[in-house]
Amino acid sequence: MVQTKKSMSSHVVTTGTARYECRIERGILSRIAEFLPAKVGKVFVVTTADVWRLHGAHITFPHELILFPGGEPNKRLAVVEQMAEEMLAKGADRSSIVIAFGGGIVGDTGGFLAAMFMRGIPVIQVPTTLLAQVDAAIGGKTGVNLASGKNLAGAFHQPLAVLIDPGVLATLPEREYRAGLFEVVKYGIISSPKLFALLTDHSADVLAQKPEAVDFIVDDSVRIKAEVVTADEKESDLRRILNYGHTLGHALEAETNYTRFLHGEAVAYGMNAAAYLAERLSILPKADADEMRRVTNLYGPIPALDGLSGETLAGHILKDKKTIQGKTHFVLAESIGRVRVVSGIAGSDVVAAAAAALQ
Repeated sequence: MVQTKKSMSSHVVTTGTARYECRIERGILSRIAEFLPAKVGKVFVVTTADVWRLHGAHITFPHELILFPGGEPNKRLAVVEQMAEEMLAKGADRSSIVIAFGGGIVGDTGGFLAAMFMRGIPVIQVPTTLLAQVDAAIGGKTGVNLASGKNLAGAFHQPLAVLIDPGVLATLPEREYRAGLFEVVKYGIISSPKLFALLTDHSADVLAQKPEAVDFIVDDSVRIKAEVVTADEKESDLRRILNYGHTLGHALEAETNYTRFLHGEAVAYGMNAAAYLAERLSILPKADADEMRRVTNLYGPIPALDGLSGETLAGHILKDKKTIQGKTHFVLAESIGRVRVVSGIAGSDVVAAAAAALQ
């Protein structure tokens, strides 16, 4: 059994534009009001109907509710415009604040709404899914999808705070929880052999949502994300390592119109492809590549990839925002806990890795 973590922990993100706390505490949803600025206008809670039904009772302070329809297909500029118009109709101004209350899609969209509304108003991120708690809510990345790809319209807009209650994960559908675990596997691969070992040796506790296991994986993942964002706010160098598995993952999502895979499931395939690619290029020992794929697959099942091809996915990769001046940048592992960014990879190698992950 893993060692029990204390009931509250905190990691600070410090960038050139902001300094804020990522507070991890069971029961913190009842204390959101304590993190509002002393002088604040109207509070706008952006959430989905299902999150509001499950957790809305915790919002006891004065607020206006903005319901987002949810889902990747609605993560679009037109929907953000509709929500901005609704905010104006309800009296929003530059003193207002947005609380993005939900999963990663809500955090991305609500954060982008705050970033563009009157050229920027504050946002507090309150993530309610595992994927959002360990990744999407931290770091200030906000955005929406274009028809050509994921998150191609967006802005960096750091929150005032990120408030994480691991207890709310018990209300997640099992598939949503497992999808978030793939992002946790990512953190183990890129930076934490200790986290990877826990995912390997205590998978039953993690899948059963034993509190000590959940608190550990959330805390260690948030620690890594906070440290990386502090060192590199806008993905000029180090922060690229957080994209491990996302290059092919985003291609899968785009090819299937964001309807077939949850984000974490697509990233799982992307991580398997990255392991194949690193092994093919003699960057990663075969034993480590096999172990990475084994641990990733521990947290399945993942939807089947019927009807997709490596060539098609490689075409999407060239449109990804991580392709710069025609060069695709892949994050590849050198060992468990260590990765690096590799560019200029031959298209034939990309196709082979994508095809291998599809098998």
